Amino acid sequence: MEVVGFEGYDREKEVRKFDESKAGVKGLLDSGIVRLPRFMIHPPEARPSSYALNITSSLRIPLIDFTSYDESFGRSKIVKEIREASETWGFFQVVNHSVPVSVMDNMLRVIREFHDQPTEVKKQWYTRDYNKKVRYFSNSDLFVAKAANWRDTITFDMLDGHPLNPEVFPQVCREALIEYLEHILKLKDIMSELFSEALGLERGYLRKIECMKREALVSNYYPACPEPELTYGAGKHSDPSCITIVLQDTLGGLQVFHENQLVDVKPLPGALVVNIGDFMQIISNDKFKSVLHQVLAAKKGPRVSIACHIYPHPDHKYGPIKEFLSKDNLPKYRDTSIGEYLTQYRTKGLDGSKALSHFNV
Repeated sequence: MEVVGFEGYDREKEVRKFDESKAGVKGLLDSGIVRLPRFMIHPPEARPSSYALNITSSLRIPLIDFTSYDESFGRSKIVKEIREASETWGFFQVVNHSVPVSVMDNMLRVIREFHDQPTEVKKQWYTRDYNKKVRYFSNSDLFVAKAANWRDTITFDMLDGHPLNPEVFPQVCREALIEYLEHILKLKDIMSELFSEALGLERGYLRKIECMKREALVSNYYPACPEPELTYGAGKHSDPSCITIVLQDTLGGLQVFHENQLVDVKPLPGALVVNIGDFMQIISNDKFKSVLHQVLAAKKGPRVSIACHIYPHPDHKYGPIKEFLSKDNLPKYRDTSIGEYLTQYRTKGLDGSKALSHFNV
């Protein structure tokens, strides 16, 4: 039986109609709407204005220069900075990371071009089937969230452990995507070693246990929003990954919760954003913690970001690494696989809390 809310509003019907259109929020904007559909309006206590007094412009997330990561002195400095940033912020930006600016710019451009295509062209990719390795959709938690966000997404998922055949990529972004993946996967391997050392483990430890083995590129598109004060580009959430490497354009809108304040992650030329995910918190037994963050909607747009989520091997179960355990520091989480964790994460939706509590010992 469908549940009809007060004033006769049937949210389930409206959400299903929106999803079946396969037009996403870009389709709503193209239709000429000046008011948000009700299923996208967040309750007053959860809107961006409710956080306005807690936003600070004086704090900046750490910035780490990777220029000398392969040199002895420079590497020890970078490892120290990653450790401090991961323990205190859970977020940092990196520059001189070896991914060319031209490659990053091309990637942002083609994702924008994909979403700017007519709905009839894009809809062939529209699906909520997680078995599909290329998925275009709007709001991964559309049917479980209390309010939807102003965002469309195309995801390139390599969770099965096999690189995707380039022929499955949309033609409009194929060449730039292949080039970007080549560079970001090299950076992932560098990050795997640096994070191993930052945790106090041997250099290749995370690679040996295959904890940063698989990737998924989540490419988000946030069109100009007619009523940004009523919704979000992405509501408050943490990431389910080990780490996430984010390429964002120059428009801004990403915010991090830090010491009961919201801090803007201001775009820097040539920089990538790195953040700790829930799975890193599990394996480090809370040494490194994932951080809640959100993305604002805005009247200007479109904003584009590309998040590379780095996940553990899908066939293994992971708990806190034994090197972090003692009689005074018992495991805080039970063993789980990334598949089990993602199922819980998706069931819960982006509700402003972490899925981690479900896995507490």
